[in-house]
Amino acid sequence: MYIDTHSHIYDEAFDTDRELVFQRALDAGVEMVLLPNTDESTIKPMIDFYESHPDNCRMMMGLHPEGVKEDYKRHLSVIEKEMERQCWVGVGEIGLDLYWDKTFEKQQVEVLREQLSWAKQLRLPVSLHTREAFGLMFKVLEQEQDGGLRGVFHCFNGTKEQADIAMSLGFHLGLGGVITYKNCDVKSFLNEIPLDKILLETDDPYLPPVPYRGKRNEIAYMTEVAKKIAEVKQIDINEVATATTNNARQLFNL
Repeated sequence: MYIDTHSHIYDEAFDTDRELVFQRALDAGVEMVLLPNTDESTIKPMIDFYESHPDNCRMMMGLHPEGVKEDYKRHLSVIEKEMERQCWVGVGEIGLDLYWDKTFEKQQVEVLREQLSWAKQLRLPVSLHTREAFGLMFKVLEQEQDGGLRGVFHCFNGTKEQADIAMSLGFHLGLGGVITYKNCDVKSFLNEIPLDKILLETDDPYLPPVPYRGKRNEIAYMTEVAKKIAEVKQIDINEVATATTNNARQLFNL
């Protein structure tokens, strides 16, 4: 059995066949799916999907760094209000993204720190989005880590050194479709990443694994990620499934 620790199945990309997609996931052995919020607009569709599948889904609440614009304080206040609910298993998807635009770098850091403080207060793990910002992310985490911060570097695609720093700070590494790509450097040091530090994820509808590149990603395809990890580590795929499922259960208190 598997747990997808990062799925956007509530996204409009699945509006025409969402239930079929989810059934394929269940048929593929995915027993639980974690839904991270991104911004104010995704709260309702995420909750609606969860309420239709309460036995197989859990939710996180957070403001994605790409949602940090001129009116970020208003957006953050909406997210903060939502945090008062008692139904979240994590704070996410939060983080830093300096790939497209660095205009709001300072504000992204401010929003990240605020949400990290919520996670510590509520004793919840965080799901971190980090793109072109590992150095800055590590600086923030080193300052904020008081022994109470834990979570996952969602869609990790960094270097061996970055993986070591992330794990030393108490974080897991979320591996998805990128691990199946020919140019993914993580495969070169995957054997040095302990299995108890790995979580499986899809980030659907984005980043589909081989052999589905160019298509819409979906939860059922996560088995390809597990296959690749098993292949590189030269272990049975059932060992990957068992370990990563236990990791997710422990981290998110499932």
